[in-house]
Amino acid sequence: MDNDIINAPDSAAADVPAAVDPAEFAVAEAEAKESTGTYTHTFSRPFMVDGTPVEELTFDWAGLTAEDSLAIENELQMMGKAVIALEFSGEYLLRMAMRACTTTVNGRRVGIDAFRRMPIADYNRIRGRARSFLLRLGL
Repeated sequence: MDNDIINAPDSAAADVPAAVDPAEFAVAEAEAKESTGTYTHTFSRPFMVDGTPVEELTFDWAGLTAEDSLAIENELQMMGKAVIALEFSGEYLLRMAMRACTTTVNGRRVGIDAFRRMPIADYNRIRGRARSFLLRLGL
């Protein structure tokens, strides 16, 4: 048995999973410093949800609980999707945004299907805010 010990370098990048681009991680860390517990996203043009135009969505990241995170992880496991790094999993961040969204349309919460049909530029901004919130928490 080999008793050699290999020490990781002393940096935040040592905690980054190998599948994550270090440059992308550095940008996300910088954005995380400005992250707050809430975010209101304004669409460049109204986004249709169940036939209703939506101009903005509000998210309460700080209102999420451990139960929300565990439910998201369980849902992804049931789908056969492994989550290595929460803050870099599009599927995790999409479900996190859906749960944090406080905007209702026609008396109902905005569902996962609506988020999937969202223009990619808007989705990426929302996903980035969710990622920044997680990184600010040090997850």
